[in-house]
Amino acid sequence: MNTADWKNKLAQVQPRNEEAAQQASRHVNQLTKPLGSLGRLESLAVELAAMTGEPFPAVTPPGVLVFAADHGVAAEGVSAYPQEVTAQMVANFAHGGAAINVFSRQIGALLHVVDVGVAVDVDAPGVWTKKVRPGTASFLRERAMTREEAEQCVQIGFESAEAIIDEGAKLLIVGEMGIGNTTASSALLAALTGAEPDELVGRGTGVSDEKWQKKKAVVKEALSLHQPDAGDPLDALSKVGGLEIGSMAGAILCAASRRVPVLLDGFISTVAALLAVRLCPVSAEYLLGGHRSQEPGHAFALQTLGKEPLVDLGLRLGEGSGAAVAFPIVEAATRMLREMATFDQAGVSSK
Repeated sequence: MNTADWKNKLAQVQPRNEEAAQQASRHVNQLTKPLGSLGRLESLAVELAAMTGEPFPAVTPPGVLVFAADHGVAAEGVSAYPQEVTAQMVANFAHGGAAINVFSRQIGALLHVVDVGVAVDVDAPGVWTKKVRPGTASFLRERAMTREEAEQCVQIGFESAEAIIDEGAKLLIVGEMGIGNTTASSALLAALTGAEPDELVGRGTGVSDEKWQKKKAVVKEALSLHQPDAGDPLDALSKVGGLEIGSMAGAILCAASRRVPVLLDGFISTVAALLAVRLCPVSAEYLLGGHRSQEPGHAFALQTLGKEPLVDLGLRLGEGSGAAVAFPIVEAATRMLREMATFDQAGVSSK
């Protein structure tokens, strides 16, 4: 696999199409409603037009990619669940029993699960096996992965997104599974922004007070040990990140290069989006905030990206589940554009 491929394709990521946005905006203002009365749905429709370059964009079917990988830092006692849950949940995804399966069926999504680094081999139907290594190393003791492995993760994510977009996906949701990944996401977010870990580290899967303090200490010690370079996103990813986080970033970059909107999920997905934006700043123009999770670092990551989420339901599951729940709002914005009558069409007197 040529890990330079994704870098060569970053030039394909272009700014939003303002002409399509203006066309959509003019049409929205001609629909049978008072100006601005559909609130954020109106601005969302214009954003989607700008992203896709289509005045009447479509977002159905959405594509969901769930990247799974293990984290060596889980051995440091930072999670409420043992590491074997990662592989067990991948099997659950494969058999259709997880929350993301339920919500993907509800919204008619294409769904694929990608093993980029589960610690054991997962023998489950339909899982795309693209394992870079069997989990990261514990970044409390050594770097999580090599720089070459970090680049390979991004490439796998890019290729996975290309595959699901070629399959017909009109919008991308990236999700994840990996015990210990809120610890890695907190460390990576702190590395990329310089924010204090105490402000970012949450309870993840619901750890006790004692484990929460341990989690904060692990992140601080790892950052002190590795001194990740905030100006070199791949350095930060390789030192304190996760295999699935790098892959999610690659998928986001691919979507941006194809003018496919990305609906962000929770904390880990949004940190991956920040990584993608640090690798290619214009990719930020293709991101939509899906929901606000209960992880304290998520609000900070959203603010850093300048994104306001569509819903806040107190979720903290991951998998892409929050974005899938928010998707019908995005679809409503496009249906408004495509299906509502204008004043002229309906024979209704305008103001």
